[in-house]
Amino acid sequence: MVEIRALMQIMPMMKCHFNKLLILFFVFSFQSRGIQLFIPMDDENQKQHLKGYGVAYLALEKSIEVEWLLNYRGGSFMMPFTEELKLECRIRNVTYEVISEEEASGIRESISSPAVNQSIVKLQKPPKIAVYSPKGKQPWDDAVTLVLTYAEIPYDVVYDKEVLDDLLPKYDWLHLHHEDFTGQYGRFYAAFRNAPWYIEQKREQEALAAELGFDKVSELKSAVAEKIREFTIGGGFLFAMCSATDSYEIALSALDIDICEPMFDGDPAEPNYQNKLDYHRCNAFEDFTLKANPTEYEFSDIDVTQNRKIAEERDYFSLFEFSAKWDIVPTMLTQNHVRLVKGFMGQTTAFRKSLIKSDVLILGEFKAMGEARYIHGELGLGTWTYYGGHDPEDYQHRVGDPKTELELYPTSPGYRLILNNILFPAAKKKNQKT
Repeated sequence: MVEIRALMQIMPMMKCHFNKLLILFFVFSFQSRGIQLFIPMDDENQKQHLKGYGVAYLALEKSIEVEWLLNYRGGSFMMPFTEELKLECRIRNVTYEVISEEEASGIRESISSPAVNQSIVKLQKPPKIAVYSPKGKQPWDDAVTLVLTYAEIPYDVVYDKEVLDDLLPKYDWLHLHHEDFTGQYGRFYAAFRNAPWYIEQKREQEALAAELGFDKVSELKSAVAEKIREFTIGGGFLFAMCSATDSYEIALSALDIDICEPMFDGDPAEPNYQNKLDYHRCNAFEDFTLKANPTEYEFSDIDVTQNRKIAEERDYFSLFEFSAKWDIVPTMLTQNHVRLVKGFMGQTTAFRKSLIKSDVLILGEFKAMGEARYIHGELGLGTWTYYGGHDPEDYQHRVGDPKTELELYPTSPGYRLILNNILFPAAKKKNQKT
């Protein structure tokens, strides 16, 4: 009886505590829904730009919509606050702010003003990413795989077999590793034909071509280039750097034309192949001339590497500024905390502007040198983007050079341009201008 009385006495107190806990729960839930995680991407406040993209991608994987604030503080990100995302920012050393919904609304209102060249794009679904690359390559052999790994953005590796097996439609975005789509083994013959790695690479490529039913590597690469073209026409997002840009375009123009000399495929190139090229099949370039000397480390006059006379400390290219409210796509692709980006070389360093088709959009150029570094266009339902150079933080990358440690370049503007392309397919389609 005493125990019952004691229980009856404490029950009101328990009820009071329960009500307080319930009130705190609702308050916390309301606050969580009413606050935003803001990731600044400007030069002054963000010290880990590259991993900032990784946090935005993680949010998309968690079905959290991300607002990409174009031209606002360097192209910042804003998303509903969660403890998990906050923890990830801390772990990855990404600068963030927790702001109220009222502050977020103020940002949206200021961006909507016609007086500012800013806009908001909603990112809704994480793009499924594929990298076309030989399976034995390491992430640091290619700038894209290097920065994807550093930013902790997942990707799959595909190569010729997967492409010919029609697996590309599984993906939204495809990057072409520094490949030679002409079947000339990167034009390394003169300098490296006796190097063990070159001999082994040639052997592996020939074996793969035979396995897939082709007599020559050049025929295999031509078929692969056609499949990649179909992927883009069908709505895929294609991205390429360095030699994968011009060698891919050459392969498209030289369909069913033998442009390879005997050291590459065992028989001479067909006569007058230059006049048989079909430039209409190319995405970006026209009227280019192939380099006939097989010992020359160059595919065509699309690339300007051999004619450049510029000191490293003066080698920069400028990003165009587009209308954020009308030209959404190029504005997304050029988001950065600087407008002047440090140049870098590669087998294909930059593109000769006089050979670029008139409907191609130039995103970045070195105007004084007459060269484009970063270009973009549409093909069918899809898009393509080409970026000259090998590694944005390794000025003159050579065979055998040590890998770039991105921990030393967490704010790299050159690498940011790659990551813009990663998030581009995540944009809500109605925001894109076609």
